Amino acid sequence: MPMLDVGFETPSEMLTAAFAGFRSLPLPVAQLSLAAVLRCGQSFRWNIYPLLADQISPLNSSLPTHEYRLCLRDRVVCLRQSPDVLWYRSVFPGPTLPPSMTDIREAETLAWIEDYFQLHIDLNDLYDQWSERDPVFQAIKQRFAGIRILRQDPFENLMSFICSSNNNITRITKMVKSLCMHYSPPLLTLPPPALLDGSLAQEQAPPCVYHPFPPPSALAPTEVTSHLRSLGFGYRADFIQRTAQMLVETHGSTSSSGEVQEPAEKFLMSLRLLSTSEAREELLKFVGVGRKVADCILLMSLDKGEVIPVDTHVQQIAAKHYGLRAPAGKTNMTPKLYDEVSSKLTAIWGEYAGWAHCVRVRYCAKFHELQSLHRSYSPRISRHLSTTVYPRLHPHRRKRGQHLS
Repeated sequence: MPMLDVGFETPSEMLTAAFAGFRSLPLPVAQLSLAAVLRCGQSFRWNIYPLLADQISPLNSSLPTHEYRLCLRDRVVCLRQSPDVLWYRSVFPGPTLPPSMTDIREAETLAWIEDYFQLHIDLNDLYDQWSERDPVFQAIKQRFAGIRILRQDPFENLMSFICSSNNNITRITKMVKSLCMHYSPPLLTLPPPALLDGSLAQEQAPPCVYHPFPPPSALAPTEVTSHLRSLGFGYRADFIQRTAQMLVETHGSTSSSGEVQEPAEKFLMSLRLLSTSEAREELLKFVGVGRKVADCILLMSLDKGEVIPVDTHVQQIAAKHYGLRAPAGKTNMTPKLYDEVSSKLTAIWGEYAGWAHCVRVRYCAKFHELQSLHRSYSPRISRHLSTTVYPRLHPHRRKRGQHLS
């Protein structure tokens, strides 16, 4: 059978093409797994493109399997990942920058990456600490390496988790991207990346128009509510508009000369400096923000790594595996029960309990996916998968900018 001509004569040529135009940051997948972190319901605006037509048996394990793109206010950040390196590049609107300016702007992008992914925190150290405290975590840590909490823009995070109420990741993603498309002007247009194995399928896909996330002033006008309802936001439309309006009326919408952030956005950033209880109290003032949504924002954008967003699923985990006394029968998530679950798990996992919780919930989600697949297998195969793939279950900080090994 003749070999398919993919345009690369040697594997090294394919590797060169995979990272052409990208800069490198030494970073093992154990410290950051883009595939896990950018798909687990923390952030909802990343565009993810496959780079290999055959995802099951790639030609070279060093090749990146996907490209991840996010539109910031002034650039689109593109990421790829090999086992020991994170690859990044920025795309800017307008003419090509001269090399000296490109170096400056890419240094800005690197600083953003290190801040956004909180790379000053050694994830291997945290996994070791959680494993020492928690035999359950010890049993699953190898299968779920590289999961860390993002440090997101607080306003985007706030709006995203208002959208999350009684919702799923697919619909939340659609809503968040609708906010960008309808309330933020386009920054630039990019075609999808070419597949590395020579397939033309993706190259025939239409280019993507990238919009930054809108500022509070864009979502504050009263007519936003009816428009968002027409886009399928339902009752969340009112929450989004009223929260944005509250921010703008209280803190202003006019940026000072040369500043990108609006005063309302700067106010939300300032919550990082408050205690957890003080910051939570401020968040609970917004329409559509209850305890769990507030705790998601505290964890994912306001530097409160100990916070655990609790729902009935997390309560069941605490009762089944961590000795929490569960009320008999079906239980509602009362404030008292919420605090009991949070306190129990924080006592086990410590200062970064919210990070450990993210790994634990990811495990349970994957376990339930596997269980649904078992129904199509024979009982013998199902038992084998249960014991070999997902067995039954009876930090150190670094200076920002310091690379992890």
